[in-house]
Amino acid sequence: MKLKKYFSIAVLALLVFACSEDFLSKSPEDSINTSNFFQTETDAVTAINGAYQPLQWPKLYNMRIWTTDIMAGNSIVGAGGGTDGIETQDEANFVTASDNQGVLDLWRGPWPGILRCNIILQKVPEMTISEKVKNRVLGEAYFLRAHYYFILVRFFGDVPLTLKPVEPGDDLRPFRTPKADVYKQIISDLNQAITLLPPKEQYTGNDVGRASKGSAAGMLAKVYLTLGDWQKVVDLCDQVKSLGYSLNANYGDNFSSSTENSKESLFEIQYVSDAGMGFWDNENQASWLSTFTGPRGSDLVAGGWGWNQPTQEFINSYESGDLRKDVTTFYEGCPKFDGKDYKKSWSMTGFNLRKFLVPLSAVSSYDNSPLNFPVLRYADVLLMKAEALNELNRTAEAVAPLNEVRTRAGLGNVTGLAKDAFRLKVLSERRMELAFEGQRWFDLIRVNNGQYGIDFLKSIGKSNMSSKFLLFPVPQKERDANPNLTQNTGY
Repeated sequence: MKLKKYFSIAVLALLVFACSEDFLSKSPEDSINTSNFFQTETDAVTAINGAYQPLQWPKLYNMRIWTTDIMAGNSIVGAGGGTDGIETQDEANFVTASDNQGVLDLWRGPWPGILRCNIILQKVPEMTISEKVKNRVLGEAYFLRAHYYFILVRFFGDVPLTLKPVEPGDDLRPFRTPKADVYKQIISDLNQAITLLPPKEQYTGNDVGRASKGSAAGMLAKVYLTLGDWQKVVDLCDQVKSLGYSLNANYGDNFSSSTENSKESLFEIQYVSDAGMGFWDNENQASWLSTFTGPRGSDLVAGGWGWNQPTQEFINSYESGDLRKDVTTFYEGCPKFDGKDYKKSWSMTGFNLRKFLVPLSAVSSYDNSPLNFPVLRYADVLLMKAEALNELNRTAEAVAPLNEVRTRAGLGNVTGLAKDAFRLKVLSERRMELAFEGQRWFDLIRVNNGQYGIDFLKSIGKSNMSSKFLLFPVPQKERDANPNLTQNTGY
């Protein structure tokens, strides 16, 4: 079931973020009144529900995260052409400047969630409620704060590290904290979350979809993958496996509203139809993906604005017989969708994204897609383990988790590759397995200090790519408001 309680109006009223785009006069202007809250177990649960909500917003997973696959070269903006999605076009052409709206969204997106987590971590330990609920709520807050900071540090490098709610008299112009210290905090938070959170199977009813012990262990494995601490990656991947996760037999079950939060899912962004919120509002609970990425001019889905059109190079990267191709993409002669044929004229490249579409026959309104967005899957865990084992010179062991993913995709086993060739094979497998899930960009910029990404992007014609673009610029609007924020090199 969907976590409909994540996003209640009561939570919004209580936990409104003090630094948004709209600088309206409020009283008080520098604090959140929690004096009459955090009294009951229901209060604690309501508060943590609100801490999930910013993940669901367009500034993060409802738009900006998935558009990084365009920047990573898997696709083009498509859409209506011209200046439609110009901020994403600029990012993908590597002419990004500090006034880019997409960059501003990604900078601002995590901070409301961080604030809400900080309030919870300050208030809930003092509450007289059951230890079971208290531990779970605190574990969720540690996991979410780590996740929000993990997003920020990978996009921007050094960022302000704020671990308590802002109080009257606090410095409202923080300096950027070195990314090494940000990562230390992320690791600490995730270790706390692993200790405090229950395993996934203990969640039932409306609690299905919350962060669990497996969510935290898998996320920490990804953090260590980013940092190149290979043995810790292997250990955490083994811990995830011991918690009972496994691959779905059918790859497509990861992207169907009828099979969400499955045995393969470590963490998903929860969406729901018929929530009664405006499509363009932060409070909206429906996914944008089907509406935005459905073929433009077609009658396949409600909306259908034609974003995120796969490139020929990406399509050519599928091995013959790869079952993921028909789940992920539309191409001329592909299987029917909802009983209808695909027309390549619907796309500038001749291809469209299929992975996250909800048929028009199932959802007839553009603002009601219920499909969750996968943040972390067990297939990702297997591929992380394969990569880490190879880097530890244990390539003979690394083939097993890689081939487990390939077998599900209908592909033959990989054998006999030397270390360097195996590394490239795993990265290619990650590209195809996790396509359009917002993972590819982070793989490009982490391997060999980003040189892997620079070389790849130049090889597909993105000649502007350089080391400068491995990080986004700090938005100029934020620097104008806070002169203590320095700019990233080259901007």
